[in-house]
Order: sequence, then C-alpha cells, then structure tokens
Amino acid sequence: MSQDQTDTLDPASAAGIATLDDLRRHLQWAIEVEHSTLPPYLTALYSLDPERNADAVQLISGVFVEEMIHLALAANLLNAVGGRPVLDAPHLLPPHPRTMPHADPSIELSLLPFGQEALRLFLRLEQPARPGDPAEGDHYETIGQFYDAIERGLRHLCAELGEDQVFVGDPARQVAGGPFVHTAGHLAPVTDLSSALAALEEIVEQGEGAARAEVWDGDKDMFHPGTRAVSHYYRFQELALGRRYQTGDTPDSGPTGEAVTVDEAGIRPVRPNPRLADHPEGSAIRAAQEVFNQTYCKTLEMVEQAFNGNPAMLGMSVGTMYALKAQAQGLMALQDDDGQAAGPTFEYVAPEDRS
Repeated sequence: MSQDQTDTLDPASAAGIATLDDLRRHLQWAIEVEHSTLPPYLTALYSLDPERNADAVQLISGVFVEEMIHLALAANLLNAVGGRPVLDAPHLLPPHPRTMPHADPSIELSLLPFGQEALRLFLRLEQPARPGDPAEGDHYETIGQFYDAIERGLRHLCAELGEDQVFVGDPARQVAGGPFVHTAGHLAPVTDLSSALAALEEIVEQGEGAARAEVWDGDKDMFHPGTRAVSHYYRFQELALGRRYQTGDTPDSGPTGEAVTVDEAGIRPVRPNPRLADHPEGSAIRAAQEVFNQTYCKTLEMVEQAFNGNPAMLGMSVGTMYALKAQAQGLMALQDDDGQAAGPTFEYVAPEDRS
C-alpha cells in the first residue's frame, strides 16, 4: 500500500487505530508482544550446553538480543507519542502455556527445552505475513500483520492531526545504543514519522526477512560481521533443517549452506511449562525458582525505569541478565523425581516481595 493510499484511510478502516489513545494502547501491546517471546527463547537457550551446541546457542542468543532491541524500539515508539511503557506488571507474566498477547489463539507460547517442538513454536511466532494479508490490530495471525496495523494507524493520525500533534513525547525518554551498540540491530530514537517507520521496519524485517521475500533481514550478522544476517524465521529454519542459508538461497530454495549441528546429548531435559506449585515450599527446586523469578522481575523493573526517564538503567540491567543466566543454568542442574531437569517458571513477584 502506498503512503498516499494510507493517508486517505478513514479512521474506521485504519486497522482499529483511529485515535492517539488507540495508538498508545497498541504500542503498549507491542511491548507486551515482544516481551512474551523472551521466556520461551530463554528457556530453550539455557537448556543448551554451550560447548556441545555452539551453533544453536549462537543462533538463539542472537534472536534474543534482537528481541530486546524490538522491545526497546516499541518503548521508544510509545514514548514518542506521549505514552508510558509498562513492563513490571503481573499481566505480562501469566502462567505458561499462554497465548501471544491479543493474538489469534493459534499462537500459543510454552516454556520448552530446545528441540523440534520448541522450533515449531518459534517458527509459528516468527511466521512471515503473506503478500496481501490484511493489517490486524487485534486477533492477528502474524506479528507482521499486527505491526502493519500500527503503521496504518500511525500514518493515518499523522495525516489527520499533523506530526507535531502525534509525536508529543519527551525526547529525553528515548533510549539509543546502550548495551546494543555493537549488535546487528539498530536501536535509534523515535522523534517523527520517518524515524517511527524505520523502527517498525527494523522490527518486522529482523523477524520476517526483508520485504517478506528474502531470508535476509538487511543487517550484518552479529557473530559473522562479513556476512548478512538471516531473519529470525529463517534462523529457526536453519536449526530445524540442519543447514545454514548462503548467498543465492531463497525462501523457496531453503538453506543450502554449511551444516548446523545439534548434539542431542547436550540438551538438558527441562520439564515443559514448569510451575512453582509443582514443588513443595522449602524444596531446593522451588527455592531456586523463586530466586530466579525475583531476579527476572527486578530486570523488568530496571528496564521499565530505563523506558520511563532513566535510560542509563538499560545498561545496568545487563548485569542482572547475566545473573539470570547463571541462576537458570543452576536450576537446570537440579532434577525432578522423574528425572527431568528443573526450569525457570517466569512467574510474577510483586515489588514488595523482592529481596
């Protein structure tokens, strides 16, 4: 759709985003969408022995970093239009399995060890929209359709009200660079329609691929600077199919490059969708899960502060994220009575209950 066509849309057809309040609500949903991918990706990542499965660790950790960038970009977008990003709240951590926020129920999120079941989930999450798929501001079937709805609403409001009446946020609340300055993604401030559209393009291309017709996302590979980066959907295909994409490959050809190896013996057999309630109070596993949940919620608190007037907190949160990794790997060294590895439950801990 051209910009001229989009600018003439009437409010009712602007994919459910006809007012600034609509736009702010959907951008908060975007923050929740991006956050919802983190627990499943982290669970699969932490289940991998990094020495035995270096390829898979590299591919998933790259996706995780870029999802954090998408989260920050969504917060920049919301701040730019005068909203207030919320991350530290109970509704962001409902029990797993759960649906993607405001999505079609077919997108169900689970906490799973790395393997084909987890990869099927990840491929569903990152599934590209097909050409001609409608923009969907709610009950969307692909994340790309959801962001299309935001783009349509944003263009419509700028045409109707003027950019200066849409981008009313404090520029000092924008987050840029920080811990992501040396990564493949681009975390840039959002101050006007042009920078907002660039942020939306970054999010969608890293997930689905450039122009939804290529496997590449337009960035350099953060682990192999001399090569182009593959979008999230096609990175998960590399893992599922056991081969990397190389120059000349397309979505139709599939990957034809070097092999991607997975050592099954280097995957911890984590219990799917663990809950605190699975273990008695005072047990070693439950105590370790409670510590992890406190640290994870502290991380959300710090990132929320970064998006609400204290951008330096984003860099400070990195140390907490390293603590999360150590705690999760310690958890997975513990075994249930049935021989399954324990895992993090990602349950919400109220601020007053955090030590």
